[in-house]
Amino acid sequence: MYAPQEDTELLAGALLEEPVAPGAEVLDVGTGSGALAVTAARRGGRVTAVDVSWRAVCATRMNAFRAGVPVRVHHGNLFDPVRGRSFDLILANPPYVPAPGGHRMPRGAARAWDAGGDGRMVLDRICREAPGLLRPGGVLLLVQSALSDPEATLGPLRAAGLKAAVTRRRRIAFGPVLQEREKWLRERGLLLPDENEEELVVVRAELPV
Repeated sequence: MYAPQEDTELLAGALLEEPVAPGAEVLDVGTGSGALAVTAARRGGRVTAVDVSWRAVCATRMNAFRAGVPVRVHHGNLFDPVRGRSFDLILANPPYVPAPGGHRMPRGAARAWDAGGDGRMVLDRICREAPGLLRPGGVLLLVQSALSDPEATLGPLRAAGLKAAVTRRRRIAFGPVLQEREKWLRERGLLLPDENEEELVVVRAELPV
């Protein structure tokens, strides 16, 4: 299960700036601890949360109960449990860290951050599938690392007819995962020789009415 960190905080800030009408249908995909789902529910959204980890599902249910807000939580892979539904707001903090070993599926805790050699194993699927789940005027808010190429996120979303842009940025110190693979990232050209921080970005994409 992915515990809230700087990327969760950055995305939560974007969520707090987003108008959420009472009863708006909100999807938190890859919910982790449920921090974003609970925040959206507190703002009056009808929240559905999804995670592939049973531990995350249980944690989200418990955290929503403790917060006194209703959140429907499903176990499943990304959008699979919500096929046929549509949403006013989709939140996504997916795995996005480039990882050695190509596109092998990560195991254990690494499922929460490892995303293939280019960091886009999950991001690309979100870009393909999220536009079809948005209602007219609906918004996708997604956080990722600059290491996993924000332009490769913006391009497909715009091609799908969404108005997409990077709306928030934050530079942070390398965490344990990036510290461990710093040499590999530099060899791949994903980190410049003098680059000693990771940049996180929030992408906002809106489906026109």
